[in-house]
Amino acid sequence: MDGLPLIPFGPGATCTLDTCPLEWSVLEYRPSLGANIAFICIFGILMLAHTALGVLWKSWWFLGCMGVGCLTEILGYGGRIMLYYNPFSFSGFMMQIICIGCAPVFYSAAIYVTMSKVVENLDPSLSRVKPKLYYIIFIISDVFSLTLQGVGGGLSTSTSGSSQTAVDLTLTGLSFQVFSMVVFCSLLADYMIRYSKRRTITSTRLKIFLAFLSIAILLILARCGYRVAELSDGYLGGLIHNEPLFIALDGVLIALAVIALCIGHPGLVFLPSENGLRIPDGSSQDGIMLQNK
Repeated sequence: MDGLPLIPFGPGATCTLDTCPLEWSVLEYRPSLGANIAFICIFGILMLAHTALGVLWKSWWFLGCMGVGCLTEILGYGGRIMLYYNPFSFSGFMMQIICIGCAPVFYSAAIYVTMSKVVENLDPSLSRVKPKLYYIIFIISDVFSLTLQGVGGGLSTSTSGSSQTAVDLTLTGLSFQVFSMVVFCSLLADYMIRYSKRRTITSTRLKIFLAFLSIAILLILARCGYRVAELSDGYLGGLIHNEPLFIALDGVLIALAVIALCIGHPGLVFLPSENGLRIPDGSSQDGIMLQNK
């Protein structure tokens, strides 16, 4: 390393723990090896659980979204393990900031499509928007958010993390994601209030399904709000240096959301078919044909 300039951040970073103080790294700490291995195991187990439920109930869209989301989380926490061994690893930092940052978009997409199915089969007349618009509008919004975050991450890579524009793009993507989820939550709450005034939900399965679906949405929303606050001051802000806060408000909240979507799985209320989830003709309880109790 003699003769090489000490570069703490960027594709050409030359710093290591042997040559530079830890405080020169972006995070200013070595990510916990145990915590990140634990999250990789947790999301791996959850991916297997969602795969089993998706195959069992033939919920292919839901399975695809949850599987990609969990895999993206695993890659992100793999990046944090790279940072444990070398806190100056630029590839490790970008892996964790992009993958962990973008993974909840896939969970949201699963929720949007599922909610459109619920509205369509409970009482579409009570919804302020057509059922299909739930996933058309909000998935497009998430794609837009994901694009901004991806462009921001790519720009950070090409500029060695020195571009404020890159941070602004990522922050705008996260902020837009929070805004779209707030709008979605408002529409969902409005629909359920209007529905409850018209009919009483008597099915235990449907109550559990809707409760855990709502819990997952709120957990993802809370996590996205944290990430907006974390990046509000860029890569030099105080929150990005706080690992316990990151573990609690990102890792734990998203893990709980994915668990909630295991319990509030659409297969709990929708009968499976070879073509995916469908509502068969015939009598139904609370507007949805339920599986055997």
